[in-house]
Amino acid sequence: MSNQTHFSQSEKQENNVAVALGSNLGDSLTILENAIQTLSKTPGITLKTYSSWYRTKPIGPEQPDYLNGCALLKVELTPHKLLEILLDVEQQFKRVRLEHWGPRTLDLDLILYDDLILDTPNLQIPHPRMRERAFVLVPLAEIAPDWIDPVSGKAIAQLLEEVECDGVSKL
Repeated sequence: MSNQTHFSQSEKQENNVAVALGSNLGDSLTILENAIQTLSKTPGITLKTYSSWYRTKPIGPEQPDYLNGCALLKVELTPHKLLEILLDVEQQFKRVRLEHWGPRTLDLDLILYDDLILDTPNLQIPHPRMRERAFVLVPLAEIAPDWIDPVSGKAIAQLLEEVECDGVSKL
């Protein structure tokens, strides 16, 4: 008889995750608030907190300003399963992908997943442009200033000090 310990499949590991949210088509504030509620009701996801909303200047083609924010989640999902859910939520809010960095009703980006570094064809964690985007770092620093970016080894608050924050204003 073996004394080896076996873990049941029902034991789930919870992972800390940061997601960035953005919208610049339709009633963006309502869309973002409803997206937060949708995520909080999704099995395997627990909403810990979310930031204030910020009006930000767009990157890319000419388009309306964005509303952006970040949410901290606890998830019992793999990174790829979480990505599937985020893409599904975008579709629920009529996300259409017409042009790169174009306007959208809802954009959900997986920014950080614990201290994981992942580089696959359809998912990179941490988000590859996170460190250069004030519209991500400003709201993320509001709710997770001490979270260490596993690539640079710097806290979110430190990364924020290294970016230009013109064009980002709290609602």
